[in-house]
Amino acid sequence: MSKVYIIGAGIHPFGRTEERSGRDQGVFAARQALKDANLEWDDIQFASGGSVAAGNADVMINDLGLTSVPFINVFNGCATGGSALSTAQNAIASGQCDVAMAVGFDKHPRGAFNANPAAFGLPDWYGQTGMMLTTQFFALKLQRYMQLHGISRETLGRVAEKSFRNGEKADHAWRRTPMDLDTILDSPMINHPLSKFMFCAPGEGGVALILASETKVRELGADAVGIASVAIRSRPPGSFEVFAPSMEVIDGGKPTILASKAAFEMAGIGPEDIDVAQLQDTESGAEIMHMAENGFCKDGDQEQWLVEGRTELDGTLPINTDGGCIACGEPIGATGLRQVYENVTQLRGRAGSRQVSGNVKTAYSHVYGAPGLSGVAILEV
Repeated sequence: MSKVYIIGAGIHPFGRTEERSGRDQGVFAARQALKDANLEWDDIQFASGGSVAAGNADVMINDLGLTSVPFINVFNGCATGGSALSTAQNAIASGQCDVAMAVGFDKHPRGAFNANPAAFGLPDWYGQTGMMLTTQFFALKLQRYMQLHGISRETLGRVAEKSFRNGEKADHAWRRTPMDLDTILDSPMINHPLSKFMFCAPGEGGVALILASETKVRELGADAVGIASVAIRSRPPGSFEVFAPSMEVIDGGKPTILASKAAFEMAGIGPEDIDVAQLQDTESGAEIMHMAENGFCKDGDQEQWLVEGRTELDGTLPINTDGGCIACGEPIGATGLRQVYENVTQLRGRAGSRQVSGNVKTAYSHVYGAPGLSGVAILEV
C-alpha cells in the first residue's frame, strides 16, 4: 500500500462549551485543519468521522459545503477516532483518493458513562448489578491487576499528578490546574482504588486531521508527518474486557496486545524505538495497564517507571504529553484523534512548553473502547 501522510491538524478545545453543539466543535476543528494544510473543503475527496452522542458526523457537510464528497460515518466506542483515521488512511493507500479527512467530535451530558446492556448483547441483570457503569468495571479490573503485579495506589496518584501537570501546558486541555499527589489520593473515593481525580470525565471537543498521498505532499510542499502504521483489533476468545460478564480461567489475550503487535510489525520497529506515546487513560489504572499491554514495559515495572519519572516530558518515554483523557476529558468521537493530533504537534516541534526534549522522530497512540476494541497508530518523520 502507498505511504500516507498527515498534512493538517485541527482541534476544538476540550471541556464544556455551552454555546456550541458537538457538530459545531467538529466543524471548528475541520476548518482549523484545512487552514493548517492550506486547503479548502472542496479539495477533500473522502471523509470519515464519528460521534457517539452528538449526531452523525456526515451532517457536517451542511456547514462545510455540499460537495458530494464520500463521507463514512464511524461508530466504534472510544476507538471511533482511531477507526476514522484507519478508514481515511485506507482510502488514500488504496488509490481511491489523494486527500482525505478524519474527524471526530462529541458532546456528552454530565455524569459517568452508563451504557445500555442490550446495545452490547447483554441481559438486563448485568446492568442492574451496576457493571454497565464503567467506573465500577475499571476499578474491579484494576484491583486484580494491582494485586497480581504489586502496583501501589500511590502510583495511580502519580499518573494523575503527571496528567494535570502536562494538561496545564496544553491549550486544548480541560483541566489545566496542577494538582499535588496528596490532593489526588485524598479526593472522594468513586470506586476503590480510584478516587475522583484519577478519572477522566465525559466532555466535549472535536478534532480533524487532513491526510494526503505522497504525490500530493510533494505537490503541496506540505509540513507532513508520515503514518507508519494503523492497526485495529477486537477482543480474542478469553479476553476480559469492558462489559465482559465473566472471566476465563486462562487469559486468552487482549485486543491492545494484538493491535500493538500488528502496528509494530507493519511499521518495522519496536517499542524501544518510540520517542513519545499517547495511551488510553480512562482512569489512572488504564494508563498503567496499557503501558505493559502496548509492550513498553513488563507488568509490575510501572511502579519503578513512575518513581523514576520515565513517563514525564523529559523522561525516556513521555506518555500523555497533553494530559491525556484525565486532563482533557473524553468526548468519545474525538478522543482517539486528539492523541494523534498531539503526536503530530510533537513531531512537528510545535508543542511549546510541553514539547518533548530531544530529536522526536516516532510517536505512538493507543485508544481502547467498549466492548473490547483497540486501535494503534504509529507516526514518523
